[in-house]
Amino acid sequence: MSPLLVRPATIQDATVIAEFQVAMALETENKILDPAIVHRAVEKVFADSSKGFYLVVQSVADDLSNDAALVPTPAIDSDQATDQATGVVASLLVTYEWSDWRDSNMWYIQSVFVRQAFRRQGCFRKMYAQVIEMAQQQAVMFVRLYVETDNVAAQGVYQSIGMKRLPYFMYQADL
Repeated sequence: MSPLLVRPATIQDATVIAEFQVAMALETENKILDPAIVHRAVEKVFADSSKGFYLVVQSVADDLSNDAALVPTPAIDSDQATDQATGVVASLLVTYEWSDWRDSNMWYIQSVFVRQAFRRQGCFRKMYAQVIEMAQQQAVMFVRLYVETDNVAAQGVYQSIGMKRLPYFMYQADL
């Protein structure tokens, strides 16, 4: 196994991050997302840092071309197809929420995806450690995330790294 490097994502990673999000929605919620919309949304994070930032895990030199975990994204121009040589195997997004109770930002980890072949190898743990280090440097009070209630495997991972389940429900108004 090649070394795994956590790094800030760049706009050059937008296509693979968008592919990860399409794959994750199908895998975890059985939802089919429009790849062009997802790609556009991912690019907006790079264009506007107030929306958040992405981290990626890069495997230096592994051949990822046989990874069946990704779903095809025909709506994305084939000229933009993921360059497998980049070796990006995982990503997450951090977004911000201001807390007037604490006079501090809270960070939310979301959009976590790890290629099937790289699961259970510490990719999320490495990204999480980087998020925590960055949050501490910026005096962030809490790092939170939300997870599908049926995604028991992910919940186990989050608990194993010391995160605690919170006593909140999430509500939504569709507009």
